[in-house]
Amino acid sequence: MAWRDDAVFPLTIGVINDTMYPWYPHAKILAQMKNEPANVQYVDLLRICEEHFGAARQSGSSHAVFKTPWMGDPRVNIQNDHGKAKAYQVRQVLSAITKLKKERA
Repeated sequence: MAWRDDAVFPLTIGVINDTMYPWYPHAKILAQMKNEPANVQYVDLLRICEEHFGAARQSGSSHAVFKTPWMGDPRVNIQNDHGKAKAYQVRQVLSAITKLKKERA
């Protein structure tokens, strides 16, 4: 299968037991999200959210809102701040991915 950057893969392809594999295309973005949440591009965060939570259920306004299998926090609600993602939203997305991994285990 040819690699497509916009392809959506299950959570377990490149991140297995909290280990990121370098061949995984989003591993670099996930590492940056953990190490520098204030320096993440909005398009990168959007790509990660779409990979883990599917298409945004709302994206026409200033926010992209993603559906999660639980009610309440952590919410997956991101917004573009002049091309950058907001640091607190990056941290919320990381928390949501962690919770999603625990629910799928």
